[in-house]
Amino acid sequence: MDVLRAAVTDISAFRWQALAWALAQQTYAEGFVAFLTNNRIEYPNDPFPNRLFVGAKRVIPFSGENTAGTDAFEIVYKAHSERPSFLVGYWGYDLKNQLEALASCHPNRLGFPEAYFVEPEWVIDFENSTVSESNVVIRGDGDANELLNQLLTYPQPNAPRPRPPAQRNIQCRVTPETYQDTVRRTQEHILAGDVYELNYCIEFFSEKATLDPLAMYRALTERSPMPFSSFLKIGDKYVMGASPERFLKKEGQKILSQPIKGTVRRGITPDEDVLLRDQLLNSEKERAENLMIVDLVRNDLARSAVTGSVQVDELFGIYGFQQVYQMISTVSATLRENVTWAEAIRNAFPMGSMTGAPKIRAMELIDELEVSRRGVYSGAIGFITPDGDFDFNVVIRTLLYDAQRQYASFSVGSAITYDADPAQEWEECLLKARAIREVLENSH
Repeated sequence: MDVLRAAVTDISAFRWQALAWALAQQTYAEGFVAFLTNNRIEYPNDPFPNRLFVGAKRVIPFSGENTAGTDAFEIVYKAHSERPSFLVGYWGYDLKNQLEALASCHPNRLGFPEAYFVEPEWVIDFENSTVSESNVVIRGDGDANELLNQLLTYPQPNAPRPRPPAQRNIQCRVTPETYQDTVRRTQEHILAGDVYELNYCIEFFSEKATLDPLAMYRALTERSPMPFSSFLKIGDKYVMGASPERFLKKEGQKILSQPIKGTVRRGITPDEDVLLRDQLLNSEKERAENLMIVDLVRNDLARSAVTGSVQVDELFGIYGFQQVYQMISTVSATLRENVTWAEAIRNAFPMGSMTGAPKIRAMELIDELEVSRRGVYSGAIGFITPDGDFDFNVVIRTLLYDAQRQYASFSVGSAITYDADPAQEWEECLLKARAIREVLENSH
């Protein structure tokens, strides 16, 4: 694979120019584009790289010969072992059914496959926000200089600007009353000892929605810049994500997870902002929720780790984003020599922050209590390097769109514990939905 290093004057603008070019090239039904960005947000253990993947040199097949009785994680691992390369894509939440004796009873309204990975034709890294000798790195088998010239001469996409509201009808699949009744049902399960925490999610959707995915994603990124932001185009299906959360990362033999539990809005004034931050930090309820998931993640990582290597690097860290403060903890471990990178992902999937504890019983109740299939939502988007390192986010704060059916969907959720207040949990869901809802209502 040839590598070209080059300098570009305005790297921030160039990223959008390159993404617009990629989408223009991949207009056919099987076209593939993936864009990951950290929005220049600092994050412990580093956020996503600013990286664009274009085209599909190889699409990993999840059905056919040699796949019977093999889960998606093993299939991707075998494909990577046969030809080590960059792979990019996602693991959908409903892969849980391949890992445990579980089922998903709700329809797949969006039609995304349960998992999707490709070896891209081009990998483009945008390394810095200033001019340097190597702030753009292009990897691929074609003429990288010609590709760079195409990118530099491609028209800049228009930046998002205020427009009259699009008058989209955005609906929720549950009413506030039904939501709160379900929270109380969940608490009955907690009282009965079935679970001690459960992540309950609800879907918002819009039908007959004609969207410009690039404009929508750019507006969402400006409205809610996040360290694990992601954009996928898979044919005529799109993922536009503003995730603050890392699922799992591997560098060498080190693996780490950074679960989020605990959310509060940002203040209007500096004094209110400090007050709300301290309120989150000192909330017994939020700390208890976060600690439960930290314990679950420690157990998940221990399945793959050298004995005694699992540790909590940070507990109850408070990190500020444009819309909210989040309580984030970091758990790390050393991977055993006989455990593959795919096994490390499988052993921790789905992420505890989106299920509850104990995990298997929580997933059974999720399918019983929720009214929508999660699909890509609460799965993980990311990449695998040729060396077998990887980084995956948690698919939250993410808009999913089927352009052919003109169906747009996003989901939000919160951790339900015995002392949760149903009305407050509803308000937390609305807070988490606000950025996507406002962008969806005001973008074209």
